[in-house]
Formats: sequence, structure tokens, C-alpha cells
Amino acid sequence: MSVSDYINKLDAQDQLAIQSIRKAIKDHLPKGFEECMSYGMISYVVPHATYPKGYHCKPEQPLPFVSIASQKNHYAIYHMGIYADAQLFEWFTQEYAKTDPKKMDIGKSCIRFKKNTVIPIDLLEKLATKVTPAEWIERYERLIAKKN
Repeated sequence: MSVSDYINKLDAQDQLAIQSIRKAIKDHLPKGFEECMSYGMISYVVPHATYPKGYHCKPEQPLPFVSIASQKNHYAIYHMGIYADAQLFEWFTQEYAKTDPKKMDIGKSCIRFKKNTVIPIDLLEKLATKVTPAEWIERYERLIAKKN
């Protein structure tokens, strides 16, 4: 399935939301990340040409960084940078609080936005700029080294 196929299978409201999130991320990620479909989601990865080791769980897959999906009741953004970097997580949660006083729905790497709510596109654009592919590789290798 292609990115276009994924988007075209969504209803009109979900298409608009996912296209807005996609544009915010795609237009602001540093050069070197590639868009693809991975695990059934629109994903931005460090390609094998840059990081031949790939994802440690599945080396044939490129190194994942950000994925977006339309779920039943929410839109999900899986951002591995906020999972791997406590300072980036702290920055994001503080900035989010400035845009919405309600408690953010966030897990280790998953940011969830309920459908029919305002998505802080400006904040997602800023978040997208925060980590280069080289920085992500360095953080990822440090994280994996800790586990092993």
C-alpha cells in the first residue's frame, strides 16, 4: 500500500486531519528522512543507504523515526525522538500545555489527538525540526546499547 492509498481509504474528515499532520511533519523534518509505509502507517525513516543496520528488531526495515495513523477514535503520532530524549519530551509537553490546558494524551512515543479536536499543527512543525537523522542514529544507538 502506498501513502496515497492509505490516505484515500480514509473518510473525508480523517483525510484532512492526516494530510495536515503529514504536511506539518514532511515539510519540516530535516533532510535525510524518507517517507514510506511501515507497519500500516505513514512513516518517516532513516533509509538503509544512511543507516545500513536498519531497525534492530527487524534489520530489513529502515530505522523508524516518526509514524502517523488514523485510529478508530484518534489520530496517532509515534515520535521516537520524544521516547529516546527526555529533554525533547519535556520541551514538547511544556509547549503543548501552552496550546491546550487539558491533559495531553501521550505515551512513551505516542501522541494521541481525539477526533474532532484541534491539532496543534504549529507545534508539530516545530517538533519535526528538532532531530536530524544523524542525531537520531546517535540517540538510537545509545538507547540500544543500554538495553544490551
